[in-house]
Amino acid sequence: MLDFGNMVLASANPLEHVVAKPLFTFSLWGAKIVISNHIFMLLLATVLLILVLPLAVRDKRLVRRGFGNLIETVCVFIREEVARPFLHDRTDKYIGFIWTTFFFVLTLNLLGMVPLARIIYLLTGRESHLEGAATANIWITGALALSAFFMIHISGMREHGFGGYIRNFAPKVPWPMVPFIYLMEIIAALVKPFSLAIRLFANIFAGHVVVATIIGLALIFRNITAGFASVFAAVLLSLLELFVAFLQAYIFTFLSTIFIGFAVQPEH
Repeated sequence: MLDFGNMVLASANPLEHVVAKPLFTFSLWGAKIVISNHIFMLLLATVLLILVLPLAVRDKRLVRRGFGNLIETVCVFIREEVARPFLHDRTDKYIGFIWTTFFFVLTLNLLGMVPLARIIYLLTGRESHLEGAATANIWITGALALSAFFMIHISGMREHGFGGYIRNFAPKVPWPMVPFIYLMEIIAALVKPFSLAIRLFANIFAGHVVVATIIGLALIFRNITAGFASVFAAVLLSLLELFVAFLQAYIFTFLSTIFIGFAVQPEH
């Protein structure tokens, strides 16, 4: 068992907070399934949202108070200022997915900032890997982007039918240009989710690495001035990272909404 000092030294590794760590494995139909700390954070975020959001909006009064009012304000803002300008009368069809995307990505970002393993160690004296920034894992952000990819194209086919949706890839262009336009549209369809995944991953990954690096400077120089400066810088960067957590959830949701809007209303 590591003592707290060694644990602090280990946490100075800039990659300590972003790499996936296996928690346990089990077999399913002959396949070996590994549950990592990032998978645990996904499950924790899901459970929290399932429990917290219904409780927050259970108040049926016309004007909610406290946390419920905050959630309602965020939902109204996303519906009216993010979704409606691109989806118009189709907003209510897709707002459920858009709300879910925002709150899920935001919850993952915020949970990644909570030092659960350190809290568990202080309470129990046992080392734990039950923490981690799931959205600093490219496989996690890739899965989120893949869900947006399917939603984009399923929405387009739902509104226009398969044939109509495919025809909308190259509307009213001279026939010699049709193959080129279709090639560009296929590339764009693949690049859009890739850009969503990379943007979210890179920002969250970089934020955690920078904060850990700044804290590590205090352990390297080991003097009061360096310690004070590194802690002060880490606090400021943590506040910036908190802002980035909200910002990246918004950007991921905003871009997903734009892409869905292009699919369901190509004329715009």
